[in-house]
Amino acid sequence: MTSAKNTTAQAAPLLDRSDERYKVDAGVMGSIRTFIDRVRSGDLGSLPVIIGLAIIWTVFQSINPVFLSSNNLINMLFDASTIGVISLGIVCILMVGEIDLSVGSVSGFASAIVGVLWVNHGWPVGLAIAAAVATGAVVGLLYAQLFNRFGMPSFVSTLAGLLAILGAQLYVLGGTGSINLPYDSPLVNLGQSVFMPAWFAYAVVALAGGVMFLAGYRTAARRRHAGLSTESLNQLLLRTVTLTAVLELIALYFYQDRGIPWMFGIFIGLVVGLDYLLKRTQWGRMINAVGGNREAARRAGINVRKVYTSAFVLCAVLASFGGVLASARLASASQQAGTGDVNLNAIAAAVIGGTSLFGGRGSAYSALLGIIVIQSISSGLTLLDLSSSLRYMITGAVLAIAVIVDSLARQSRVSHGRA
Repeated sequence: MTSAKNTTAQAAPLLDRSDERYKVDAGVMGSIRTFIDRVRSGDLGSLPVIIGLAIIWTVFQSINPVFLSSNNLINMLFDASTIGVISLGIVCILMVGEIDLSVGSVSGFASAIVGVLWVNHGWPVGLAIAAAVATGAVVGLLYAQLFNRFGMPSFVSTLAGLLAILGAQLYVLGGTGSINLPYDSPLVNLGQSVFMPAWFAYAVVALAGGVMFLAGYRTAARRRHAGLSTESLNQLLLRTVTLTAVLELIALYFYQDRGIPWMFGIFIGLVVGLDYLLKRTQWGRMINAVGGNREAARRAGINVRKVYTSAFVLCAVLASFGGVLASARLASASQQAGTGDVNLNAIAAAVIGGTSLFGGRGSAYSALLGIIVIQSISSGLTLLDLSSSLRYMITGAVLAIAVIVDSLARQSRVSHGRA
């Protein structure tokens, strides 16, 4: 009995949250050690892409000082928004360990539908956009049925869809092959010349900082209640204030010129919304579970078929909406829409940004970071007046490095028992 009491007395200080050792571990040094341990175990997060982006910006800025000018960055935001939205759909499908090779064709077909219904048939633009997005949903549902009912690999079904939908796009556009959208319409203005008011952008950043602090505070409170280490209130406040201040300064820099495009604001809204769905909802937990281990998810009672269906449909819907934004950006719907490097850039952006090709790991912010990397390379080479061949080669090299890093990180997670 005495021995048991002594053991309890020795263990009690380790469970006391007011103990100084607990405070030190939850302090700055503890956070640094935790971060280092996560990196060593293969949980890299967005670290590789942030480092890569810093290198790309440093190199291009040193060669051409115009690269980081507010005007050039604003043009990059416009161009990043269209493919970025498509890449968000790729994040969804990669999260369950599948792929969609037809997102470029789906986006081009959606732009063709908008052009034909709106310009040629006189439909209201909102109804034409709704029809294009609904068509994308039908395409995604078809892929899901082929996968769930017939076991057709997504690689094969979406490759067949790429060809079929491209043919449908050419058929819908007809002999002219191109439809010009009304240049003074709200849709085209959205893609070319509409910017957020400065006060609105500053207010959104401040609101985002407040939400970030409240979310961090609630998470810290839950961890403390469970007896787990967590960052202090001062750390949370410092991190939130610092990040908010940096974002406010970035917004201020953009408003030295034209400002932040509404189209990019829509993209960011979709990123935040998808991030919330993936991290804070039951659907997001099921997506991660199915992507991590399909059989284990099935045994846990998850309706795996419904999860796959939702991923395919959401991917195609976002591809369609990205095509609508692309038509707004170009003020036209043509046979070239969705072709070229649209498909590959959308997939590359998700992978470069940190979404795993093996499923079960990824974030909506992967699409944001990845498309910024791709557009930075494209813009930098354009300013240097270099051929597009270099852009393809450099983007391919960055994609290969991203996949290698992902593979090595996965092996490290397996060896550390964190896969």
